[in-house]
Amino acid sequence: MREFAQRSLTLLIWTVVGVVNLMPQTVFAQAGSSDGLLQSGPMVGWSEMFEVHLWAQTKAPARVKIVYYETTNATVRYETREVQTSADKACTALLIADQVQPGRQYSYELFINGNEVKRPYPLAFQSQKLWQWRTDPPAMRFCVGSCLYVNEPQFDRPGNPYGDAFQILRSIYDKKPEFMLWLGDNIYLREPDWNTRTGIFHRYTHTRSLPELQPLLGSVHHYATWDDHDYGPNDADRAFWNKDQTLEAFKLFWANPGYGVGGRPGVTTQFAWGDVEFFLLDNRTYRSPNRRKTGKRQIIGDEQLEWLVDALASSWATFKIVAIGGQLLNPAPVYENHSTYPEERQKILDAIEKEGIKGVIVVSGDRHHTELSCLERKGTYPLYDFTISSLTAGADGKAESEPNTLRVKGTFVGERNFAIFEVTGPRKDRVLKCTVYDVNGVEKWTREIKAKDLQ
Repeated sequence: MREFAQRSLTLLIWTVVGVVNLMPQTVFAQAGSSDGLLQSGPMVGWSEMFEVHLWAQTKAPARVKIVYYETTNATVRYETREVQTSADKACTALLIADQVQPGRQYSYELFINGNEVKRPYPLAFQSQKLWQWRTDPPAMRFCVGSCLYVNEPQFDRPGNPYGDAFQILRSIYDKKPEFMLWLGDNIYLREPDWNTRTGIFHRYTHTRSLPELQPLLGSVHHYATWDDHDYGPNDADRAFWNKDQTLEAFKLFWANPGYGVGGRPGVTTQFAWGDVEFFLLDNRTYRSPNRRKTGKRQIIGDEQLEWLVDALASSWATFKIVAIGGQLLNPAPVYENHSTYPEERQKILDAIEKEGIKGVIVVSGDRHHTELSCLERKGTYPLYDFTISSLTAGADGKAESEPNTLRVKGTFVGERNFAIFEVTGPRKDRVLKCTVYDVNGVEKWTREIKAKDLQ
């Protein structure tokens, strides 16, 4: 028993920022243990036809680079520019593979201070395919999840550990998605964290260093938006005084294509994968306080809403996935659902209808349960909101009693879970399929939506 306890909690002293990390370990987790100067990663981020972004974090300032090559030809090798990590950037490194060709599979190696750091799991990435005007869109497979809580007992609230079932990350890895879309609460800032840069860096480092997470980071591309717990305190809004520093940390620890639109700060961005386009919204930076009695009640704000409508109207994607931290369609005005901000919710719905925008699907997190909401609309196609939550944070089975009149029967899941989305079929008959799995990868439910039914 003593031996298990020693293995289950590994003490890491991060001398750069003077904080202590306490990380859970499992048998599978040994694959992700730190090696030499490596703190966490490497992670695969944004992918395009001529460029792929990668990421890594070191324990102390060090020189980091990636060597990569086509998986079928290891003799021709390329290198990213070497990056010097520093304490003022949490010893993180953004590395850009800019000698890739469209539609190729690559293997890669991580070097720190000139020495290769081997990982006991595959390190691989892919570039986007050039299919336009040539072939049908490629089939694609991606994971959606939210709410990753990693325990740290000395800073957690008293009582039973809130985080559990970390094997879910292995289950996701085993499903072999091409990329993962994180819908917020990707970390959980605690009371000691959110008011200082040191605390914020500590929380990101502690969560990102979770051993079970490392194999998933190494070969699955990652994109993210945020919600309250990676933005600031619980239910935080635009009044949060330290949002500039949490935004700085978000930029340092993710490898997204962009952050904010129109020159305004935030995490809003978009990217495409095949014939599917993703629009990642920021539901915190411009959110008006719940208890304000005057002024507009907004979650995304006027400028971000206008950007969203412009971007959706301009998109030729078969499916247009709008990703946001909290539920949009659930009509029950509970907690932080968009229905508690009804005017803005209606503006979004009206804009999609008036502009005749086809193929819109919403994915959301936050709620610690999963469900599919469907809004039937007279004279046009139904809107769907796939709420997928949570990964390791405590699940909420009681929410099934909420008066969500749009919930599709048989889709409520009150335990930890994740979803795999697949898009298949010829260009004129594309089908999106969502399958929800429990922590062990056992199917809970599945639904298919045909593109021609979203016209």
